[in-house]
Amino acid sequence: MSDNRPTICLSFDFDAISIWVGPYAATSPGLISRGEFGAVGVERILALLERYAVPATFFIPGHTVETYPDHTRAIVAAGHEVGHHGYLHEKPGELSEVEERRVMERGLEAFETVAGVRPTGYRSPSWDNSTHTVDLLLEHGFRYESSLMADDFTPYWCRTGDRHQPDGPFHFGTPIDLVEMPVSWILDDFPHFEFLSVGAKVMPGLSAPSKVEEIWWDEFTFMTRYVPGGVMTITMHPQVIGRGHRMLMLESLIERFRENGAHFSRMDMAAEAFRSRDSANS
Repeated sequence: MSDNRPTICLSFDFDAISIWVGPYAATSPGLISRGEFGAVGVERILALLERYAVPATFFIPGHTVETYPDHTRAIVAAGHEVGHHGYLHEKPGELSEVEERRVMERGLEAFETVAGVRPTGYRSPSWDNSTHTVDLLLEHGFRYESSLMADDFTPYWCRTGDRHQPDGPFHFGTPIDLVEMPVSWILDDFPHFEFLSVGAKVMPGLSAPSKVEEIWWDEFTFMTRYVPGGVMTITMHPQVIGRGHRMLMLESLIERFRENGAHFSRMDMAAEAFRSRDSANS
């Protein structure tokens, strides 16, 4: 196969209950039940991925790993990658360095205890890295992370030591041995689909799947036309994409991507492919 074929990384943030009892501090059975549906969604997603023999990556908070151990083990047993996604969906940007380190270690402990695995990939909850995140990831042996948006279809190296100032140019820090697998809110199902009304926060969501399919397909079309060998990372949440009409959209896209020459990859493998190519060219 040519290295210029397009790559699709299907990623699923299996937040389940953690996002509701964590950042939204929910006690309402109604809100919590929305997270419970994530387990139903995972079962549907695993069946779809098996049907099409498509590998994927699931970013899972430690709280979800411990709450749904059988689902976590089923993901691993099916050959999919699992990635670190905090413990209770905490935003790293709101934590001290000590707190962030503890959250990272607690998430790793959950994976090791429940599934006997240690993730090499990380995605920060709400895509909200702190100034300490990449250094902590290096310290804990991660190979890639997927929370930043400085590119769309091309992985790149993370940096440490960035500095910004109000009266001068931005200072770019030093590239480090950590691959960034870039993301985008455009390629995330949550803002498109999820209705949310919590306090003053209102997210209308509830877009028709046909609209989202058009956006995601056109992003793929642009990538194949102008970014040879590009990598398109789609972010989905089982409690969101797992609804029936949205699952039909995802199935349709998988078929269309495949018919147009796409290669499906776990994110760890796509990150390592970039690492190999970039090292060979440097």
